[in-house]
Amino acid sequence: MQHQHYGGGDATQRIARIASHLNPHKLQMEGNTDLELANCRAKGGSSGFKVAILGASGGIGQPLSMLMKMNPLVSVLHLYDVANTPGVTSDISHMDTGTVVRGFLGSQQLENALTGMDLVIIPAGVPRKPGMTRDDLFNINAGIVKALCEGIAKCCPNAIVNIISNPVNSTVPIAAEVFKKAGTYDPKRLLGVTMLDVVRANTFVAEVLGLDPREVDIPVVGGHAGITILPLLSQIKPPCSFTSEEAAYLTSRIQNGGTEVVEAKAGAGSATLSMAYAAVKFADACLRGLRGDADVIKCAFVPSVVTELPFFASKVRLGRNGIEEIYTLGPMNEFERAGLEMAKKELAGSIEKGISFATK
Repeated sequence: MQHQHYGGGDATQRIARIASHLNPHKLQMEGNTDLELANCRAKGGSSGFKVAILGASGGIGQPLSMLMKMNPLVSVLHLYDVANTPGVTSDISHMDTGTVVRGFLGSQQLENALTGMDLVIIPAGVPRKPGMTRDDLFNINAGIVKALCEGIAKCCPNAIVNIISNPVNSTVPIAAEVFKKAGTYDPKRLLGVTMLDVVRANTFVAEVLGLDPREVDIPVVGGHAGITILPLLSQIKPPCSFTSEEAAYLTSRIQNGGTEVVEAKAGAGSATLSMAYAAVKFADACLRGLRGDADVIKCAFVPSVVTELPFFASKVRLGRNGIEEIYTLGPMNEFERAGLEMAKKELAGSIEKGISFATK
């Protein structure tokens, strides 16, 4: 871009450039060749990855967008939603971090939002209300995830995809089917975010043991709803043993953590803030993997051969290609083995439900 240092030209261009961050689509509609998207980088923008959040105006999307704007690994952040994105984008763009933020509104701008992205995070959909099961969410959220994944297959088929939209046990299989149909499916790049289950496990167990939750690490395997959530308390770090009563109480609280929040919010929403925190923790791990950091290991719901089911949550090692390694479940006690059988039964139905929705 030519910088003119006389008259008012420079100021006008600066203003146009700032406006272009907030509203990149205006540029394309006006066909202004001087200000192409490629040149719309703010000065001092950090080197890093390009991340899109689909559903950025929602209960999870807003705190998630804010926390991603604070992540030094993110150089460009695209915020997409079907409502309210200009406001959220304007608000977040005022934060003095190195990340450049751009907003995209409505399905006609989905492709612009996705082009060139390294990581796509999907919290889009409706939240759970009291009395609703995660299956009640299914019909609405399944269609939303399907449409968004069709956009990803077209515009950024090599991006890592993090799926948050519930029910994750069904939406991840839907995404896989969409990518298969488009011929872009890479099982290493599709991850259902179960990080909140791990975050809850670490927190609740630390409370009982009187430890700092940051020192506790508990693998949570299976799926991301009710009894499909299986915390492997016997594999806790630091090593520690539980009575059968403690194990039963903690397992139940971890499995029902989402319902606990839905009821406490009494119709005003579901777990949005803790979910955004967990999602950022997971997205950050994905970006550190992409950067080439060693030993980035997190639990996620992924295409898997760890069990006879086609998808399962267990520990995975993240790297430059997404999932580099999927770990087996490791030693389990009797209580956990019984829990595993129940989880698998329930999970099989949810996976099947997603696949049949996507293929019908």
